[in-house]
Amino acid sequence: MRFSKYFCMKKTELIASRLSAVLLDGYWIANTNYKDQLENISWEQAIHQVADLNTIAALTYHINYYLAGLLQVFSGGPLTIKDKYSFDLPPLRSAQDWKQLIENFLANSTDFVQEVAEMPEERLDEVFVDEKYGTYLRNIEAVIEHSYYHLGQLVLIRKLIQQSGEDVLK
Repeated sequence: MRFSKYFCMKKTELIASRLSAVLLDGYWIANTNYKDQLENISWEQAIHQVADLNTIAALTYHINYYLAGLLQVFSGGPLTIKDKYSFDLPPLRSAQDWKQLIENFLANSTDFVQEVAEMPEERLDEVFVDEKYGTYLRNIEAVIEHSYYHLGQLVLIRKLIQQSGEDVLK
């Protein structure tokens, strides 16, 4: 049975598998993932503004902001991220800046998946920093849901850019 491997996995490994699917290597739920999308988006597309929507670069920064902030907590550090700063993308002035953002995003994604996979299962039910933030499980599940939400936006924005015929498809 091809699903038999899932019956032997720890809960944290199953959750890490879901994270990996949306961030790095999955195609089952959304038929794509961030890594697949980001590696095929040019700097010009990434910073191209469509109407009043967020740019692809801003969405990438936004998800990466939360990954980095939660990784800090996983490592024993304080929770320092704030929603109001989650879209404060520094200006991207070159293809190299965009490439660096992608590399940082993929590194944080890989680290996040690994941290969750190796997390003791008991930690999932522990309070995350403060009771008002719920449990570790609640926060990790939120990352999955939040990531799919913005992945859908990213894909749609990319299609709008491609359909516009503007000279941003370099």
